[in-house]
Amino acid sequence: MIEIRVSNDLNSNVYKDGLDIRKAVFVDEQHVPADLEIDDNESNCIYNTLYKDNQPAAVARYFPTKNNGIHIQRVAVLKDFRHQGLASELIEKIAVDAKIQGYQYIILGAQDQANGFYKSLGFKVVGDQYKEAGILHHDMRKEL
Repeated sequence: MIEIRVSNDLNSNVYKDGLDIRKAVFVDEQHVPADLEIDDNESNCIYNTLYKDNQPAAVARYFPTKNNGIHIQRVAVLKDFRHQGLASELIEKIAVDAKIQGYQYIILGAQDQANGFYKSLGFKVVGDQYKEAGILHHDMRKEL
């Protein structure tokens, strides 16, 4: 069974479980410094944590942009849960929620190795390549 829980409370299990996933994927696997992963924007975001059979498996956070969109960040899936379509399900749920709330687009900074994944969900590359935390990225956008 898959369930996606949403919270903006930094004391919630949704946030804490998602943070554990982020640390495992970004800090432990990809060697992103913890002080870059956990940033000043933590309290301004909505957190979506996906649970599979009651186990935290995937996470993403977003915040509204100034021109009626949302910016998704920190999309991560634990190694044992990859290649099961969970990230797609998580992103699609966020997109549906954002559209219902009247947002017009989604933007995100995708690691270049994930560009194909985001293209499969309808995102398009916008702008030039850049490096963040030592990893090559492109911004990608999807109209809602």
